[in-house]
Amino acid sequence: MTLYLRPLSLLHGPDARRAIAAGGAGALGGSDFIAFTQVQVIERDGGTISRRIVAYPEARAWRDQLALIEARRPDFAGLAMNRPKLMGIVNVTPDSFSDGGQLANASEAIVHGARLASEGADILDIGGESTRPGSDAVPAEAELARILPVIEALAQQGHCISVDTRKAQVMREAAAAGARIVNDVSALSYDPEGVGTVAALGLPVVLMHAQGDPKTMQNNPVYDDVTLDVFDMLNARIAHCEAAGIPRRLIAVDPGIGFGKTFHHNLTLLNELALFHGLGTVLLVGLSRKAFTGALTGEKKAADRVFGSVGGAIQAALNGAHVLRIHDVKPTRQALAVALAGADPEAARL
Repeated sequence: MTLYLRPLSLLHGPDARRAIAAGGAGALGGSDFIAFTQVQVIERDGGTISRRIVAYPEARAWRDQLALIEARRPDFAGLAMNRPKLMGIVNVTPDSFSDGGQLANASEAIVHGARLASEGADILDIGGESTRPGSDAVPAEAELARILPVIEALAQQGHCISVDTRKAQVMREAAAAGARIVNDVSALSYDPEGVGTVAALGLPVVLMHAQGDPKTMQNNPVYDDVTLDVFDMLNARIAHCEAAGIPRRLIAVDPGIGFGKTFHHNLTLLNELALFHGLGTVLLVGLSRKAFTGALTGEKKAADRVFGSVGGAIQAALNGAHVLRIHDVKPTRQALAVALAGADPEAARL
């Protein structure tokens, strides 16, 4: 039997701090402004799943699991995780689903990355291989030719760089060029050398869930329970990484919205996002411009899904996401500033 704890009944700002101080609530994902006062206790035994809700004090019976939810997250690549950080997307690809081909060369990508940083991006995520549904793999040499000049230039400007890749060779050369985070959509399972490479580099890593390969992942994805199944896969990958010498403090998880999930799977993951704090890591959410936002808003063109994407980012942030991976930095930063000020007036800055 496997037991999961899903935080519920969230409080924000002063209410959260008072409830935590009184012993009636826990800190969500180590947050200093989000608390939970109830817990959904989920038990899975084979194909049987039971759920019940208990008050926070009763949840102390599961001390170790509660500790993972509440532990303050250490800095990630030197960035404090006390408030949501923005990861701006720089796709140096001809075929990404939203902006493929827009950054036709390294010079344009460098300018774009610098602009995202000026708009408030804390991290620049640079990728040279599209992993959109139906995409084919790209040789490491082609991927490196696309991204290395961009990483070198933006790192020299002082920006925090993440490399979006599945390949160990690309990870190593990107790190040498100045990348400080590895972001792998396969959770270090695509390349047999991936885990050992990240352990040797000593860099923080983002482990993302994806069901299947990008080429076929949207061909009728099926789960017994999407949130629990994604949690279990990520938990197993964390254990594998720890066994290989990658400490949990250097790991972030991403539930992989849009990667081998249907419309309803994606909405369920967003609704039940707080469960993933039980992994005891930094939580990253990337839903920017994805098809399920278009299905909700009626926007068929990915580039026009800005408002829906911002709404999803705010939902994720208020559920404790530590990092938001986004295309549209300025709109998200402005919306987040207002949402966080409303949730936590005491911490608002003029």
